[in-house]
Amino acid sequence: MEYLDFEKPIQELQEQLDKCLSLGKESEIDLSTACDQIEKKLKETKQKIYKDLTPWQRVQLSRHPNRPYTLDYINALTKGSFMELHGDRNVKDDKAMVGGLGKIGDQSFMFIGQQKGHNTKTRQYRNFGMSNPEGYRKALRLMKMAEKFNIPVVTFLDTPGAYPGLEAEERGQGEAIARNIFEMTKLQVPIITIIIGEGASGGALGIGVGDKVLMMENTWYTVISPESCSSILWRSWEYKEQAAEALKLTANDLKKLKIVDEIIKEPFGGAHTNREETFTIVEKVILKHFKALSKLTTEKLIANRMKKYSEMGVYKG
Repeated sequence: MEYLDFEKPIQELQEQLDKCLSLGKESEIDLSTACDQIEKKLKETKQKIYKDLTPWQRVQLSRHPNRPYTLDYINALTKGSFMELHGDRNVKDDKAMVGGLGKIGDQSFMFIGQQKGHNTKTRQYRNFGMSNPEGYRKALRLMKMAEKFNIPVVTFLDTPGAYPGLEAEERGQGEAIARNIFEMTKLQVPIITIIIGEGASGGALGIGVGDKVLMMENTWYTVISPESCSSILWRSWEYKEQAAEALKLTANDLKKLKIVDEIIKEPFGGAHTNREETFTIVEKVILKHFKALSKLTTEKLIANRMKKYSEMGVYKG
């Protein structure tokens, strides 16, 4: 188990508890009272830390190395029925963007999302979850395929941003993202979007237009990362915590601003602490919203989606 900086008090108490339990088993001395006291202190510390997390702490949790990624969710939800589809039929297959068909129960879905790596080798292979234009064009190809066969779309957002390299710009990064946003607003099938980790800038928005936009409890969604915001405004990364606060990037902030429709509660301590429970929660939420959206006519579905986004940012004095 890996611990973040603000979780160090939890780590210390957990190590003390493990040592106490181990000594109790190895010796004839009754240490149950001491272990109970440490366990009580551990629970109190967890409650205190996780009860009121700062925006920066939620950013840290969203990047936890043990946090489930897109393919973890897809494989758990589809229980082996997922068939990944590759390529944009133009340049190449972008490994940072994954997608394909799968079933939750008897219902087929087109799953699309950004994928990060679990170690140095796979992080490089997945380009750290930063898609090139061909990734967004692959995503659009799959969405159009889903539309053709009347299959609902589920997108998972988890990226530090679209790939900012020169070659990406040469191949039309901005156009590819803009085209996706345009096409998704009028896609004739339900779209459910879930922010499962980092939701940064146009890189996330390129697959982020949905009838229902849902946000995991310990994630963030904004135009720029706190570090980059800090480097622009303060010429230093040292003010990333203040930037995270000012950006209003947490699920609670965005729910108040009506950018997201629902906050998905995570297991106590974060999605990585109990993956199976996390997957079960997400599955129920997807099916709940699909059931409601499937009752709408195509015309009503698109009209509601257009209305939802046209009202964002409108200020009524």
